[in-house]
Amino acid sequence: MALYEKIKEIAENDGVEFVGVADLTPAREFIQNYAQNMLDSYPKAITLGIRLLDDVVNPLTLKEEKAVAVNYMHAYEITNQRLDIISYKISNFLQKEGFRVLPIPASKRCDDERIAALFSHKLAAHLAGIGWIGKSCLLISPEAGPRVRWITVLTDAPLEATGTPLEDSCGDCNKCVDICPVNAFSGRPFKANEPRESRYDAHKCEKYFEDLEKSGEMPVCGLCIHVCPHGQK
Repeated sequence: MALYEKIKEIAENDGVEFVGVADLTPAREFIQNYAQNMLDSYPKAITLGIRLLDDVVNPLTLKEEKAVAVNYMHAYEITNQRLDIISYKISNFLQKEGFRVLPIPASKRCDDERIAALFSHKLAAHLAGIGWIGKSCLLISPEAGPRVRWITVLTDAPLEATGTPLEDSCGDCNKCVDICPVNAFSGRPFKANEPRESRYDAHKCEKYFEDLEKSGEMPVCGLCIHVCPHGQK
């Protein structure tokens, strides 16, 4: 069995719905702005995605209701845990095959100043041809919109890219920009040569969650995921 087919089999047997491979070389300059020298060791990225349940995402405009918030937070946490476990299964397989691997946690911050992880899961999925990065700075796939949690395994395994980045299909839509309770999005479309901060102020989201906790509410939002027309049924 070919290497990619085995990886896909491991992932899909554990419920992963999106599997792809990205060649990181075309985005070298963009990546090295915040992950210096990583590409020298890991020129490829395996991207894995699990869709969130519609009946968890659809009620998010009522997130002040505790049941809605609890269901969403639980889905977020348990899906991240599943992805972490699956990424290690794939990493262990590739290491046994003699390749270098570095699984990037599904939701762990490494840069407190930028509020960012070691590597962008959304960028990996974008480069693998699974979707585009929308005005919400989320990965938007034609099938599921932004309703997907992602994880990445960096590797030097000789895998072929599964696709090329999809063109932005947000058009004139600004629903995610308009619904954001703290105006965190500028409405600018994604451009690889522009910093994330030109499109998204992560500190506004951070403060919003902190204020929710201080007021006794659960730190849940997800409105930009809820409102996106892509992925809605």
